[in-house]
Amino acid sequence: MCRWTRRTWFAGVLLFAGACSGPRKSRQLEIAFVIKALDSEFWLRVKNGAEAAARTAPEVKLTVLAPEREINIDQQVTILEDQIVKRVAALAVAPAGVWEVIPVLDKAKAAGIPVLIADTDVPWASKRGFIGIDNRLGGKLAGAYVVNAIAGHGKVAVIGGIPGVATHEARIAGFLEEIGKVPGIECVAVQPANSERATGMAVMENVLTLHRDLRAVFATNDQMALGALEAIAAKRRTGQIVLVGFDAGRETLRAVQSGALSAVIAQHPERIGWETVRAAIQAAKRNPVAAWVDTGTAVVTRDNVARFLQ
Repeated sequence: MCRWTRRTWFAGVLLFAGACSGPRKSRQLEIAFVIKALDSEFWLRVKNGAEAAARTAPEVKLTVLAPEREINIDQQVTILEDQIVKRVAALAVAPAGVWEVIPVLDKAKAAGIPVLIADTDVPWASKRGFIGIDNRLGGKLAGAYVVNAIAGHGKVAVIGGIPGVATHEARIAGFLEEIGKVPGIECVAVQPANSERATGMAVMENVLTLHRDLRAVFATNDQMALGALEAIAAKRRTGQIVLVGFDAGRETLRAVQSGALSAVIAQHPERIGWETVRAAIQAAKRNPVAAWVDTGTAVVTRDNVARFLQ
């Protein structure tokens, strides 16, 4: 009788101690967001938006990773493979190379990890959703601006990103489609500059040497547009050539405000980061996710640039 009482008392103490300790903390949801690079304002702003979204969910541990440069596609693949080995709860990626990442995305699927795609879409049926803009539409907006700015007549050039990267290819295709509607416009060059400022400057120098009567240029990201702007300034042709960029970072917006850059097609990078992480959280919890979240585009000129600089 006495032995039974001691056991009962001891079990009661354990039960009381367990009740006082409170519920055990639930396991954190580890989410990895692998972007193209962290060497430009655009991607830093995507990262800021992603981290802001993660702060709204205390149960989430977010890691934002990137290769050193956008051109380092193999490095991005290695980063993705490492996150799959870690068995993250969800994986988001802005692919530096569309076809190069598909085999590693297949590995994520085999591991049961839901995958979200941001910025650059991929033809991969198992993605949970895509977060980003219609890049072809963005290119068409740039083309329509150029057609109007040069009154439908003259030579134009395109400076693109890494060859084969779907984001830039879609922007180029949209631009060429739009200017192709106007017989008086001739596209004299479509040259890659790997999304880099220095390369954009070098490409622009070459194009200006070959085509002194060039009237307009479309660069498919901000860094290349800023490089092209430097080359145009060196030739003392600022204001003489219509120059349109893409992304709308602060330096580019200030160039539009000063009149050095004619226009830029704006994205909303913070929103890309925010929406991607919010979708990844839902996917990690096995909740439904929208097939496409369009984060929006707009044409920014000197008339409306003040609003974007705010």
